[in-house]
Amino acid sequence: MADRSRQETRESYILHGRAYRETSLLLDVVSRGCGRISMVARAARSPRSPLRGVLLAFQPLALSWFGKGEVRTLARAEWTGGQPLLRGEALLCGFYLNELLLRLLPREDPHDALFECYRDALGRLGSEGGSAPTLRSFEKALLKELGYAMSFERDSANGSAIDPAKNYVYDPERGPIEANRAAAEPLVSGRTLLDMARDDYDDPRTQQQAKALMRALINHRLEYRPLRSRQVFRDLLALQPAA
Repeated sequence: MADRSRQETRESYILHGRAYRETSLLLDVVSRGCGRISMVARAARSPRSPLRGVLLAFQPLALSWFGKGEVRTLARAEWTGGQPLLRGEALLCGFYLNELLLRLLPREDPHDALFECYRDALGRLGSEGGSAPTLRSFEKALLKELGYAMSFERDSANGSAIDPAKNYVYDPERGPIEANRAAAEPLVSGRTLLDMARDDYDDPRTQQQAKALMRALINHRLEYRPLRSRQVFRDLLALQPAA
């Protein structure tokens, strides 16, 4: 575990921030080498604070902090740049990624590979059109880092290679199992599983089935507690006029 007393210029991202006392902020941060931590940014909301306009979500920051309790004290913050601003659907996807980290990533448990995946996902969301491949790749990386690596190429019941022409059910604790005629939904095709193994989401059917599968697996790890970001996205879709 990282030294709890003081950290200098750690590459970090703010996952969530809320008002604290009269002029301060309470921040949840993910940081390279330190994992997810909480800290207070004293007087960050005061008019003359040098932190105003710096402590932004989805932007790469170099943070320094000190303290030994569960909540540290922010000492310094610098914006390091290079990340396009997220807008529209990309912004909602960013909130989804942040909520996953807040809900599933243990405190002070460094996962530098996952940190890299998060940074890359934000870059793709800010510069590319389609969000589905980015979200699926991050969800897979998150489950793997938490110890729930997914199997896509072998039937977990007998070890046989996944057949692209067959359908499978996906046991969250075991992996894919060939579906029988009485199998309950949802089913996922062997082709979708093989596409997911390659992070290939060009096929619309693969996109649809991969989204449903990952939602089911994420829900299982969340113990079926709802995600606020998903509800916000559904509410916004409901406000759109019908075509």
